[in-house]
Amino acid sequence: MKGIVIEGQLRTDLGKRHNKTLRADGSVPCVLYGGGENVHFYAAEVAVKNIIYNSHFTTADIQVEGKTYSAFIKEAQFHPVTDKVQHIDFQLLVPGHPVVTNLPVSLHGLAVGVKAGGKLLQKVRQVKVKAMPDKLVSEIKVDVTHLEVGKSVRIRDINYEGIQIMMSPAIPIASVEITRALRAAAAAAAAAAKGAKGKKK
Repeated sequence: MKGIVIEGQLRTDLGKRHNKTLRADGSVPCVLYGGGENVHFYAAEVAVKNIIYNSHFTTADIQVEGKTYSAFIKEAQFHPVTDKVQHIDFQLLVPGHPVVTNLPVSLHGLAVGVKAGGKLLQKVRQVKVKAMPDKLVSEIKVDVTHLEVGKSVRIRDINYEGIQIMMSPAIPIASVEITRALRAAAAAAAAAAKGAKGKKK
């Protein structure tokens, strides 16, 4: 998984007033955790947009003072009114050291239950996982082709080598539920069958 390159500059002044000035100049204050000593830096807002506004799990190659750090976003803070990025916490990816993070879930395939008139509902959009950095993927793909009406695919059905799912195995990820129209059609068919049986008698 290739990381997005972010060029950063060290922050020596960590005060709120300085952070406010950085934001006014189009930069985002950031901090990198996990390397023994935290790295405080700032980056241009345009440089972090591709990793912030991204539906996939994406890593960043952060370049600060001639050093490159592989990391991912642990937490991002946004302005309550403008929704602009205010601050980003990155976590360092260290080879051989597992990390815990959330990976997005994407559904693939046309469920047989949908073909029969059911409605596919996605109930989980992210899963909490634990994995080595080299085992992380951009998304967890879940095949729903086999799902019939009334059936669900659950956390226990996810199987990625080297990725441990940190959630209850019984939690449904997606299900095909019967629609009102399908239920009405089934009831009408049952009533018609019952009527035909009564006439025969």
